[in-house]
Amino acid sequence: MNPIIAVLKENNVSDAQITEVFEALTQNPMAAMTTISQLGLPQDQLQQVMAEVMQNPGLIKEAVDELGLDFSKVEAAKSQYQP
Repeated sequence: MNPIIAVLKENNVSDAQITEVFEALTQNPMAAMTTISQLGLPQDQLQQVMAEVMQNPGLIKEAVDELGLDFSKVEAAKSQYQP
């Protein structure tokens, strides 16, 4: 299982909320940070999830695939934030 999804599940985040987080990541990665911060994760695990999201886009793709979402939206969103 994807480590980001695993941390969320360990903290009793529902499947619907997990899907919502990754849909937000595919549409607007910066706004998704707000969604993640509102999940009520302990501070240390919140920092871990935020670091994974920011530093390892491969994990995002893996999670998006695992959840059956559309990764092409992630690529489109990323291009909006690159100069």
